[in-house]
Parts: sequence; structure tokens; C-alpha cells
Amino acid sequence: MIIDVWSDVVCPWCFIGRRRLQKAIASLPEGTEVVVRHRAFQLNPAAVGVEPTSELLATKYRLGKEQVDEMQANVCAIADGEGLCYDLSDTLSGNTRNAHRLLLHAESVGKQDELLEAMYSTYFEKSGALFSDDDLVAVGVSVGLDEPAIRQIFKSNDFEDVVEQDQALAHQLGANGVPFYVVDMKYGISGAQPQEVFNQTLHTALAR
Repeated sequence: MIIDVWSDVVCPWCFIGRRRLQKAIASLPEGTEVVVRHRAFQLNPAAVGVEPTSELLATKYRLGKEQVDEMQANVCAIADGEGLCYDLSDTLSGNTRNAHRLLLHAESVGKQDELLEAMYSTYFEKSGALFSDDDLVAVGVSVGLDEPAIRQIFKSNDFEDVVEQDQALAHQLGANGVPFYVVDMKYGISGAQPQEVFNQTLHTALAR
């Protein structure tokens, strides 16, 4: 079974969906072979610079501060139900292209899943940033990646084409947001659906 997962490292629902997918995989019969492939998706590919997430949300959805705080508190409560400890009060938003490029590099050395987990935890649970070269070097080195290799990626165009191809494929499959999951290129899940949806989709795919 191959599960393609389109996500962005600054998407709170993507970390929540990751936990639900992990539980669904664990519910499959013992010995089931599952490959999970990270696919790049930028929620804001045109972003330049960094700004507080609360301000971005207020502008994007035309909300007041209290409404933004309520929205974020709701997400934190749902994350808590998945064993995650979100702190969204001081998160920043910016361009995630280099984060995705680093994830693609990590895949080539068998560290992608570990790095993705570290990125999510850094951003959502520790109020860390993932936008500057130094931000990304720090999280990459924390999972054993080579610092000179990371910095060389950012000086090059490595994986730029893959990021664009992943984003284009998501749109071709009808995804306008993330998380977005496709099992064996036949069964789709859009958004961080309830646990039973993940379980049912994976078991259906396995049966067929």
C-alpha cells in the first residue's frame, strides 16, 4: 500500500492528520506493507518575509483578534486530543519552499519521516520558525542531517522542480488545500477527517 500525503509544515491540521493516519496504519493487519510518501504543498507559495500567523489569519479571513484567538484555541483543543501540545500564540508564517526542499533531501538519506516530525513539533509545539536557512539547519541537524549538505541545497536549485511537480499533481487530483491523502492513487481523503474515515479508507484499499 502506498499512501501519498500532501501537506505543508505550517498547516496545523496536517500534524493532526499525521497522527490519525499513523493510528489507521497501526490498525491494519500485522505484516501489511505500507509506504508513506511526503508530497510538497505550499499554502502560501508567494509569501515574502515572515509575519505573525495571527495577523495573517486576521487579514485573510477578515477576523478580529478575539476571533483569531478562538479559532486557534479550537485547533489546540483538537490537537490535544491527538496527544499533541500546540502553542499557536507566537507562531510565524512565511515561505515554506526551502522546508519542502530539505524534506526531499532528507528522503534521499532515509531521514524524511524523522525530519517531518521534528519540523511539526518545532513549529507547533515549541513556537519555532522554519523559514530562514539557520532555522532549517537547526532542525535538520537535530535529526542527524549534515549541515554543509543542507546549506548547499539552499544555494542551489535542488528539488525546486519536485516541489512544483508535487503541487501541480495535487491540483490535478482536485486538491486545493491540505492535508490531502491518496491511497494507491485510487482512494482519497481530503482534510484531517475523523479517525474512522482514515481507518475505513485504508481497510477498503487493502481489501480491494
